Amino acid sequence: MAAQDGWTGMDWDWTDHGDIRERLERGADPEAWSGGRPLHRAAVLGSAQVVAELAGRVADVDALEMGVTALWEAVVSRKPDNALALVAAGADPWRELIGGWSAGRLSLAGPTPHLFALPAGERDLTDAERTTAAEGARLVDALGRFHYEGTGLACVAGIDAAEAVSRLQATPADHGLVEEVLDDPYAHEMDDILQIIGVTSVPGGCVVTQPWGYAPSMPGVLTRLSVGTRCYGLYANAKSGDQGSIARDGTIDGWDLSPGCGPHESDTAEEVLAAYLYQYHAVAYACAFAGLRLTDARAVTGPCDRWVRLPRRDYWVQ
Repeated sequence: MAAQDGWTGMDWDWTDHGDIRERLERGADPEAWSGGRPLHRAAVLGSAQVVAELAGRVADVDALEMGVTALWEAVVSRKPDNALALVAAGADPWRELIGGWSAGRLSLAGPTPHLFALPAGERDLTDAERTTAAEGARLVDALGRFHYEGTGLACVAGIDAAEAVSRLQATPADHGLVEEVLDDPYAHEMDDILQIIGVTSVPGGCVVTQPWGYAPSMPGVLTRLSVGTRCYGLYANAKSGDQGSIARDGTIDGWDLSPGCGPHESDTAEEVLAAYLYQYHAVAYACAFAGLRLTDARAVTGPCDRWVRLPRRDYWVQ
């Protein structure tokens, strides 16, 4: 397909206006690229010049791909210049798309709330949505950027570290061994250190962490922690990316989720907002799901309140 539509060799860089224009003049299809739409690709990965060039050549600037317009993609990707170029070409910011949200209304919850003028009759954010957006920005800023590949987490609502330890029937871990593992986890066999986890109380609940493995996100851990409450499990798999799971009141309620990947076509209104606020911030997403109001990343990266050892049992069953 790529060899026939004129976009051979295009991948992650759609910023070269000269190259894009030359391809179009030679017959590249402005409506099709590798099974998708070039305008949607450029909205995320291109420059405003490229977006304007493509927008002027397509039949419908508001054509849908996976249920959303190119303008939606530009807003979700935090590309305000691309979004403005699309609006200048006739894109409608207030067309409802996923979960009842339009691109324009979603932008009100992001870093450029004044990107589009709110027309008379269009819905502003509710007080609850505005509060959620403000907390999202605060939480992302509080956690900052840090390396978490290979880390396992359980973010638990409403219980502190002591209660989490009790529910897991965990015992204090050997301090010397913990220091050795933190210094070089790869010097140890995973079977010997998988039961060691860190637990920290935070505003709103607690965080269970393991910087070297997936133990906190195992089903048997999540179900024990979530009795009478809810929690979000996260494993930052180095091979397949961030993997999320949900447990509510002792039952796994969601598995093989993709936190931090942006809104999906089937999302509810609340899920769309959360996915937008925490795109590329999987840890913050997990914390927010459980209502945790961390003020820094210590509960994830350490030093933890306490290090404990899980009893040996099959945690892959609920």
